[in-house]
Amino acid sequence: MARTLITSALPYINGIKHLGNLVGSQLPADLYARYRRARGDEVLFLCATDEHGTPAEIAAQKAGKDVAEYCTEMHAVQAQLAAGYRLSFDHFGRSSSPQNHRLTQHLAKRLFEEGLIEEVEETQVYSKTDGRFLPDRYIEGTCPNCGFEGARGDQCDNCTKQLDPTDLINPYSTISGATDLEERKTKHLYLRQSKMREALSEWIDSKTDWPILTTSIAKKWLNDGDGLQDRGITRDLKWGVPVQKGDEPWEGMEGKVFYVWFDAPIEYIACGAEWAEANGKTDADWERWWRTDKGADDVQYVQFMGKDNVPFHTLSFPATMLGSKEPWKMVDYIKSFNYLNYDGGQFSTSRGRGVFMDQALSILPADYWRWWLLSHAPESSDAEFTWENFQASVNKDLADVLGNFVSRVTKFCRSKFGEEVPAGIDYGAREEAVIATISEKVVAYQNHMDAIEIRKAAGELRAIWVAGNEYLQEAAPWATFKEDPETAAMQIRFALNLIPLYAGLSAPFIPDAAGQLSTAMGTGAATWPEDVKAAFTRLPAGHTFAVPDNLFGKITDAQREEWQEQFAGKRD
Repeated sequence: MARTLITSALPYINGIKHLGNLVGSQLPADLYARYRRARGDEVLFLCATDEHGTPAEIAAQKAGKDVAEYCTEMHAVQAQLAAGYRLSFDHFGRSSSPQNHRLTQHLAKRLFEEGLIEEVEETQVYSKTDGRFLPDRYIEGTCPNCGFEGARGDQCDNCTKQLDPTDLINPYSTISGATDLEERKTKHLYLRQSKMREALSEWIDSKTDWPILTTSIAKKWLNDGDGLQDRGITRDLKWGVPVQKGDEPWEGMEGKVFYVWFDAPIEYIACGAEWAEANGKTDADWERWWRTDKGADDVQYVQFMGKDNVPFHTLSFPATMLGSKEPWKMVDYIKSFNYLNYDGGQFSTSRGRGVFMDQALSILPADYWRWWLLSHAPESSDAEFTWENFQASVNKDLADVLGNFVSRVTKFCRSKFGEEVPAGIDYGAREEAVIATISEKVVAYQNHMDAIEIRKAAGELRAIWVAGNEYLQEAAPWATFKEDPETAAMQIRFALNLIPLYAGLSAPFIPDAAGQLSTAMGTGAATWPEDVKAAFTRLPAGHTFAVPDNLFGKITDAQREEWQEQFAGKRD
């Protein structure tokens, strides 16, 4: 049995995510996990909340709560939303877990022993108004490279240049708006990524099947300007993984924590340990996924993330893994995504612009959103959510094509033959031609899913649904029945057998609808049709079924206009 390890970029803890976040990592990762399970793989699908850093502290402060209490509450909220979208994680962990503390401290010790961590005295920005050192992202100003006025202290979102806060022109605190910033001396640990440049370059060059988006971003950071720079991996904060060399104190680093971007990717591995503990398993059970000396050498490891996370996953995290000189399982394939924009602009968590995960589920079930987001996944370029496109896609693809087919077939059968599969004659040339057409399309669909080409896969799945509708239109059993009831019975038997086939193929995209179809047709859980021809005899004559409820309701113009206005501005 093939083994597939899947991780999704960790959603940050400070609030509910919008649909752009969802389609950038967790949702496509779930699609792939469901597909690999359906094809018979042993799958471990891991994700967690990313809980450390200043944003968590600030969010907790605004909520009037202790940061640990706040993170516990928000983890529960995010886990509930993940369940609402049917994200099938084997474990949804927390980067604040004891497992991640131990592993982060252990890897820091190993990197130090390998000469890849050094102590650096540096100048950092201190805000007298805020009474604290300001992390890079809480300082904004004008980019010295391109002149963009909203550049952050770690990176300019406009030109993508990596920055230090002291590079900014006219900097200010984003916490208070204060400009009374001053530079103060402090000591921090740096990961000597520059020493790993050659090893990382060779590793990236070996990944010839990676998407261009992934490799182009990695190589830009690796080679542009002065090349890969050493990065600070500690911060002057209270909330985080305390700086230690394994179990031992780290002299001179008292009261500091590891930088969130150092410990967060390590949580992928620690989450495996959390999964084992939560399910009464042993260390050997998670190590067989993560250590090549413990059985992980035959694992295919796939990561999903937005393009803004690519540099850390192709450079910083691999520098940690390779630099430790320990036999950790390295990623085999990184599926990265561009951005999903919202109705002529950007989704914005801070401004509440766009549809957020909780709001979306309050107006429509998960499958509506899963289908639109995945079939419009921003793979080769940025994509845009518009309410007009959403309405058209839902109404045409889900209601008119799939839903209408199921409704017409089952209701016609009930009216003429009752709620059981009719017998009739054997399949004829028309039916054999449809079987051949769908068999070809299923192969194409599987190829796209294997390659994680999500939009193409969705297009092929829709074409398989369309093939059933075209057959129904051409065969016209309602007309045939008047002259030749036996042939009409065969045509309906053929069409009814398409429904469990559709359920199995559609389950990775729209699991709730697939479950409804399987239940209605009395076939148990939706399964993948490994033998398409045999799938057309799965429901024999006499097999009973129930006419399912309407799978998908259409979105009216009035609803579309109401939602468009509702989500145009600030959240309540």
